[in-house]
Amino acid sequence: MPKKLSAGILLYRKSVGRLEVFLVHPGGPFWAKKDAGAWSIPKGEYLEGEDPESVARREFAEETGCELTGSMQPFTPLKQPSGKVISAWVVEGDLDVATLKSNTFALEWPPRSGTIQHFPEVDRGAWFDLPTARDKLLAGQRPFLDQLSRFLTE
Repeated sequence: MPKKLSAGILLYRKSVGRLEVFLVHPGGPFWAKKDAGAWSIPKGEYLEGEDPESVARREFAEETGCELTGSMQPFTPLKQPSGKVISAWVVEGDLDVATLKSNTFALEWPPRSGTIQHFPEVDRGAWFDLPTARDKLLAGQRPFLDQLSRFLTE
């Protein structure tokens, strides 16, 4: 079985003397009532042979409605508890969360009902300071915050 690969972007900004990162909350009924430990960097899966940086840019645009331009710095990929490997890039920028527009996915809901409903891939996005982001972010992605801290002090 081929390994699962994912690529995403950790967007950060310096706001009123503090550092903030942009995270997204997954849409759909499974995640609806989850908060702490449920948020993610905007990301998506790709197949071996695809360019992960291009995938990261594409997935960011699909999940937020915003396209990022300019150069990005790659981070060390992280292997998740599931075995999936996430490659991430960091870039400084800004995004108005009120303008967030995500693509959708189809899901039979409720289960075994025969009813197909459409849900946003991302139901909201927000800016968080690093301590709050550490609490909100999925555990397997938290090391990206450590990489960001090291990147900004180098």
